[in-house]
Amino acid sequence: MRVDGERVAVIFRSTERLILREFKDEDWAGVHEYSRDARLTYYLNWGPNTDEQTKAFIKRAIRHQTEIPRTNFEFAVVTSDNQKIVGNCRLISMLHRHRSSELHCIIRREDWGKGYGAEAIGALLALGFEEFKLHRIFSVVDPEDAASARVLEKCGLQREGHLREHLWVKGQWRDSLLYAILDYEWAQLNGKSLELELGDPVV
Repeated sequence: MRVDGERVAVIFRSTERLILREFKDEDWAGVHEYSRDARLTYYLNWGPNTDEQTKAFIKRAIRHQTEIPRTNFEFAVVTSDNQKIVGNCRLISMLHRHRSSELHCIIRREDWGKGYGAEAIGALLALGFEEFKLHRIFSVVDPEDAASARVLEKCGLQREGHLREHLWVKGQWRDSLLYAILDYEWAQLNGKSLELELGDPVV
């Protein structure tokens, strides 16, 4: 992404079936359809959301779009055929000096089993490694959330550890499984040629 004066390039990434795009104000209703779902958010450190919480999330995501340097990238996951929001994904807490970022993806329950999660994560990894020149992308999942762990493994992330009771979430201590993938590992898995360089990425 390039910044030119006050103009900030809009980030956009597409796959065969999905579009990853920046959030807009009017997206809140589509996001709230799944962010209020108690079953969907059971393993997460947020939710189920109220209307106000979802609107605050959208405002925060839009505010991140103009931050310089930008360290949080929140994207709506939209179907390419009918432009329906089916989830969201993000690269957050980006450490430019160390070329590292945390990845998360959530797909609404109505679209589970369609492969959207893996497809969106694949696009997000490509964005992180090809455009942002990251070296390491990681994610954490609840040890009981086997489905999410399988999706990360399908996308090439390797389990690096078990973090014990490191999060206080919804009235209890939670463990997390730590997964990660490095730039050259991703390139090898996807038949890509990356120019591995030192220094900060251009954002």
